[in-house]
Amino acid sequence: MRRCLLLIAGLLLLSPRFVHADNPAFDLVGPKVDLRVKRGDITLPIAQTPNLLPGDRLWVHADLPETQLNHFVLVVAFLRGVTNQPPNDWFTRVETWNPKVRSEGVFITVPDGAEQALLFLAPETGGDFTTLRKAVHDRPGIFVRAAQDLVFASWERMRLDTYLDDVRETNQIDAKDLKDRMQLSARSLGIKLDQQCFDRPVDQQATCLTQHTEGVVLDDANAQSLVTQIANGSTADLMNQLSYSNMGGAGLYSPYIGAIIDTVRILSSLHTAHFQYIPALSLPTKDTMNLRLNVPPSFRDPKSVVVVALPPIGPSKPPPVRDINSMDAQCIEKPDLALPIDNAPLIFGTDMAHDLKLHIESSQPYTDLPVRAESTRGGLILTGSLPALPVGSFTASLHGKWGFDDWEGPRFRLVTAVSGKWQVAPADQSALVVGREDKLHIQGETAQCVFSVALREGPNSSKIVHFKSSGSDQLEVSVPLEKASPGQVTLEIHQFGTDKPDTVSVNSYAEAASLDRLTLSIGDRTATLKGTRLDEVAKAEFENIAWTPDGLARVEDFDRLTLKTDADTGRLSTTGSYSAKVKLRDGRELKVPVTVRSSRPHVSLLNKGSQVDGSIPVHLGSAEDFALDAKLVFFLKSEIPQSFPRNENVEVAAADDSFHTMLSISDGSLVLEDARTALGTIDPLAKFGPSAFGPLRARAISADGVPGEWMPLGTLVRIPAFKELRCPRSTAKPCTLTGNNLFLAQTIGATQDLSAGVEVPPDFTSGQLIVPHPVNGQLFLKLRDDPGTVQTLTLPVTLAPPGTQTAAGQPTPPGPAAASAPVQTLNPADTQQKPE
Repeated sequence: MRRCLLLIAGLLLLSPRFVHADNPAFDLVGPKVDLRVKRGDITLPIAQTPNLLPGDRLWVHADLPETQLNHFVLVVAFLRGVTNQPPNDWFTRVETWNPKVRSEGVFITVPDGAEQALLFLAPETGGDFTTLRKAVHDRPGIFVRAAQDLVFASWERMRLDTYLDDVRETNQIDAKDLKDRMQLSARSLGIKLDQQCFDRPVDQQATCLTQHTEGVVLDDANAQSLVTQIANGSTADLMNQLSYSNMGGAGLYSPYIGAIIDTVRILSSLHTAHFQYIPALSLPTKDTMNLRLNVPPSFRDPKSVVVVALPPIGPSKPPPVRDINSMDAQCIEKPDLALPIDNAPLIFGTDMAHDLKLHIESSQPYTDLPVRAESTRGGLILTGSLPALPVGSFTASLHGKWGFDDWEGPRFRLVTAVSGKWQVAPADQSALVVGREDKLHIQGETAQCVFSVALREGPNSSKIVHFKSSGSDQLEVSVPLEKASPGQVTLEIHQFGTDKPDTVSVNSYAEAASLDRLTLSIGDRTATLKGTRLDEVAKAEFENIAWTPDGLARVEDFDRLTLKTDADTGRLSTTGSYSAKVKLRDGRELKVPVTVRSSRPHVSLLNKGSQVDGSIPVHLGSAEDFALDAKLVFFLKSEIPQSFPRNENVEVAAADDSFHTMLSISDGSLVLEDARTALGTIDPLAKFGPSAFGPLRARAISADGVPGEWMPLGTLVRIPAFKELRCPRSTAKPCTLTGNNLFLAQTIGATQDLSAGVEVPPDFTSGQLIVPHPVNGQLFLKLRDDPGTVQTLTLPVTLAPPGTQTAAGQPTPPGPAAASAPVQTLNPADTQQKPE
């Protein structure tokens, strides 16, 4: 039977009528019907009514406009299952245009034995009531199925509409807060968000989140239990199978699948000469049923009959709501508190749960706290001011109404702030050390209510510090004492619901130095001491060599103290066992092991230069400058050891370590001239790229990784690619200098002092620059990579033909000869004092 149902549903979903005729959006606004339900002495609006019971008294009123031209007949019908025809008196015909009905409505009682209820809105025509009743009598199962599916689809649509309203409202309040609020809303309502929407610009996220909503409502366990309750079993199974098929959304439950299936069946099976049946989703607001249609109604034969499902008839089944944070207590006095609940899409998306309150479970009587569900907050929020509450921790349970029935939800662990119960954990009594930031653990009873911790800095001043709750009874506080002195430290703990902060005091101490190891190489006049609080070290000594501090640095979690000496360390041995005495400033003396490494390699720079392929028009004004696109060559002589080892490398790097490379004999970048001398060759542009510039340095590195001392190698400069210097004959007029990367020049002028030079903007992007007329055929410039040195630029001068735009920017009147005048190239000396 299940396979047959799935096959039928699949054929219907794939049929041309489904694809082309039925729009699942239900976005056409239909008429409104007012409805209230009275059970006993209590009357509820339809929005708060999840179910009907036999004996309920319904007040029905068609809310049609005064200008309504067409008369509608409203038929209220009750059904009693798919195989049992309802009696004739279960059908009530209401003439909506009747003045008394229009003003007062009608009252209808749910009969005993009824299982479903439907409303029909049909255009007035001859035999309308009889035709409708006969259609239901002939095929009651069709309408039973329609009632079940339309109720469920309406509930799902309300969840979706709530989500869309949340998106729009949040986007208007604060678009930057959209992601957090929408994730809470989606969790509350069972919506699957498209996370890629949050990768878009902020002003596009809301639009993205509200697109393609036909299949975004997730199927949830509570929804399935409701389907099982209102259906006879087969419908729930069919819907479950469809929701996990590709045509049903592949795991996403579409709120319209069931309604669409019944729409196709009604259109195909109940089409008569007078009527065709179209479904409507009911989206109630208070006592008004707002109808949404997916097919435009027709007033020509066959006229359209709008089919509306009323809540199912039978016992209600509230959702099994859970407390998400059932293991954690929450501070009831927190202003923005939201008690997160799960498995409650219908509570967030509809009004069927109402009059919600938190009942405090205590031997003492306390006032219940009214709450409401807010999807963008992800839970229940308090709607009134707080009355007197128990002190400390307590339990509160959620109570309310599910329709007409009393309903009890989950229990919540809550706390109120308790003052004067804070103390420093015993293990942290001596944990604070001045000169750094330390973690301090403070124990109490209501860490959930703490919203701020401050470090008292004076009688009337304090500084907010970072903290986090590590459990319900402990705070982990970061105490910054970098500039503090040893002594008492006072922390102020602020809690929700208290007027004054609690204070906790603890002593801070100066930390004694902790020594790890002293390291040096044979022959070094400096050594490195590793440990903590090395600022307390006054001096060190071993093997009659005295060391004094020469610089302190912090590396990761340790201090590194540089020590210096004037004594010779060449007599030390790498195989010796040494221990140094370290004296602190307070007089204490500590011992530390000493590691002696082999001697550092030492090389001296004999000579250096550059080799250029071709020629460049710029003559560098300093022997320390090297062009980036030139090959750098230099000679090194090995001092320690006496011979240049073949496995020794030379590191060349920027002074700020922004780029570096390694030269070696094995790759040919180092070539031995003799046993002590090596030639180093490096192509800076190829090794470092076009963004390399600034001071270079070099050092030798032994085979076991011991580095030598850095030595300066020169300054790497980038030179613009100058192409042409075009000048008028008059030396009083400026010239046009063309080339690439002209921004690399800082100043260009005609004299060496650059007194009348042209400043090149750092963001200069043009390929032409107006410069002074050269004197003696030369221009002078400062490069941006070495602004302290004046460089010389020598380019042949190209005369601009007459009649063209001059270098000064003034047009020369064109003449017949201007078009054919050849470009003349002069030697630099030819540009001196020639008349125009």
